[in-house]
Amino acid sequence: MEERNIIGLKIKQIRQQKKITQEQLAARLNVLGIEIDQPMITRIENQSRNLLDFEIIGFSKALGVNIEELFENN
Repeated sequence: MEERNIIGLKIKQIRQQKKITQEQLAARLNVLGIEIDQPMITRIENQSRNLLDFEIIGFSKALGVNIEELFENN
């Protein structure tokens, strides 16, 4: 399968370190006005879904990390 993003694995790693479920992350994103549900997060973390620029900003805010941290070690 073709990788469709380079930060999915990092999102998963940070989410798990912070003990946030995919459902909780989806809820945080929805509060920010980004309509991403749990199955979409699974596809993002598995690198099988593309990410838009505003979604990356949303993940950064929802996880409480700098955008740069999402791209580290990728």
